[in-house]
Amino acid sequence: MSRSVHRAWRRLQRMGAVTAQRPGLLRFGSMGEGTRLAFPLGSVFGEQCIHLGAHCVIGEQVTMSAGMLPGLELGPEARMRIGDGCVIGRGSHLVANHSIVLGPDVYCGPYVYITDENHSYDDPEQPVGKQWPRSEAVEIGSGSWLGSGAVVLPGARIGRNVVVAAGAVVRGTVPDHSVVAGAPAKVVRRYTPGTGWNPPLRTPAPVPLPEGITHEQLLALAEAADAEEAQRRTAEAAEAAEQERAEATERRTADAAER
Repeated sequence: MSRSVHRAWRRLQRMGAVTAQRPGLLRFGSMGEGTRLAFPLGSVFGEQCIHLGAHCVIGEQVTMSAGMLPGLELGPEARMRIGDGCVIGRGSHLVANHSIVLGPDVYCGPYVYITDENHSYDDPEQPVGKQWPRSEAVEIGSGSWLGSGAVVLPGARIGRNVVVAAGAVVRGTVPDHSVVAGAPAKVVRRYTPGTGWNPPLRTPAPVPLPEGITHEQLLALAEAADAEEAQRRTAEAAEAAEQERAEATERRTADAAER
């Protein structure tokens, strides 16, 4: 029974995914080639004002909304634009009333919240939830990474290749090539041409793969590295055993001398 349930669920996920060729009931303003919204979807409305680039990956339970409520007449202008190659993690929310723009190759971890509107609290006598919200455009530059649980508030301008730490709350302007963390988010590391990262990175940069290398060659390199590591460990074990034998011999010699 368990296997049957899992097989049926995988089939539903395949059939329920939304693509440009299989949009279901959704009518996005545009959807690029290769873009896929995983099933089950979150709440999606106002999609006629949402434009998705090519080769985007939208995870399960992602909410994307344009306008305050479903069914509103929003006009022809886009309220949300997601660039080519973006990844939106599971359970994230993108809530656009005015304008949200994600540049190409923006990656969001799970449960990221991006909004261009927020409730006001000008009147201390009225419930905050009943007061008219304020809206301000949000922009996230190309190549940026937003960690799990990050929150982007109205008016945020995040530069290119920015890292937003998990759980950070971002408002205001964030410069290109920086790392921000905290609530409210502050710059904790920044890259400057000629001097590099300040403060310096604590881990070495990954070694890029050689151009044109094949899968088989990668496997061969991995096997050779494993064999080399095994030889190193064997040599270390033999050296340790030899050292232990030498120490035992010294102890026996010392005991014999004392007797």
